[in-house]
Parts: sequence; C-alpha cells; structure tokens
Amino acid sequence: MATIRWRDRRGRGLRGPLVPPATPLSLTRSERFDDLVGSAVDRLERRWAQELGSIDVIVEQVPDPSVAGPGAPLGRSETATGERPARIVVYRRAVEARARGDRARELLVHHVVVEALAELLGVDPETVDPDPDD
Repeated sequence: MATIRWRDRRGRGLRGPLVPPATPLSLTRSERFDDLVGSAVDRLERRWAQELGSIDVIVEQVPDPSVAGPGAPLGRSETATGERPARIVVYRRAVEARARGDRARELLVHHVVVEALAELLGVDPETVDPDPDD
C-alpha cells in the first residue's frame, strides 16, 4: 500500500515552519493560558507585591476529582503549610470551557486569581482589585 503525501500543486509541500518560534502565533494554547495567568498576577503585583511574593501561582489542567465537589471549580487557594508556601491554583480546562472568546477568558482568569488572593488574604475581592474591568 502506498503512502499518500499531501503537497501543494507543484509537489513541494511545506518547506519550513509557517511561523517563527519566537512569535505569539507559535505559542500553544497552554502557553498562552500561562501568559494570561502571569499577566493577571502582574496586574495585581502593583498593589500586592509583598503578599504575592510569598504565594505560588500554579496552572493545572483539571481539578483532582477526589478533591473537587459538584461542578467544575475554576481555581482554588491553599494556605501555607510548614513545607510549602501558600498557593493559588487556576484550572486551565475549566476556565477555557466556561469562557467564550479571548477577552472573556482573560477576564475570567483575572477574576479567579483575584478571588483566590482575596480568600488567602481574608479580604473582599473588591479590596484586592477595586476596578476589575480596568
């Protein structure tokens, strides 16, 4: 049985990558999501740099089914223990399933990070980010 190769009409095929590796188009969905979480944290660091310095922000694909309750959580916060610092965990798949479009995803990631940070600090989310749409 012959192997079928897909080529353009002149028989050349793809000669190299379509997009250079350093451009944003070459990032995977997971890498773009990590960038969204990073920009949400950067935005909050202007006001909460000291508090965020002692908190790890982590992206996980999906929540652990044994820990998650009904419904898919978008993220969680974990207080510090003796061996590890406090954590903010954002679940990529849950956020991507809930948000429709890039802007909605960006706002939802920011909202999840704000909620988790507010829970860790024991304050209202409005205190952490008074103007969430800015």
